[in-house]
Amino acid sequence: MSRGTEGHAGGIRREGASRLLALALTTALGLVLGGVGASSAEAASVCAGRPAKTVKFATGELRVYKTRAYACATAVAYKPGKRRTMSVQIQPRGGRPVADRGSFTQQAGPVTVHALNRCVRASGAIAGKTVRTAWILC
Repeated sequence: MSRGTEGHAGGIRREGASRLLALALTTALGLVLGGVGASSAEAASVCAGRPAKTVKFATGELRVYKTRAYACATAVAYKPGKRRTMSVQIQPRGGRPVADRGSFTQQAGPVTVHALNRCVRASGAIAGKTVRTAWILC
């Protein structure tokens, strides 16, 4: 090939790469900002897997998700906005609990544990109101 052809092909690759980068940045910005028509419930589901259990309580809900090998939990406030104390914890049977505690505006978590062929129990707290599951996903 001649030198001119190589330079031309390189220019096309750079142009395509810059377009791809611009598209990726635009998509990422849309996801960060919530996207068009995204509700707070859609933005709050950050765990992988299918919803396995939702437990409602006075100030929010504890959501537990399951994949084949992992379980994940979040505690989501009904009224996001002001900072308040929140926590979420999940524990596989025979394993150590994993927790996220702090002052949050919308949710605590996600916390994930390896739960292949294991039951888990989870708990969540928002502004002093708590909920706890028994052993689930057995």
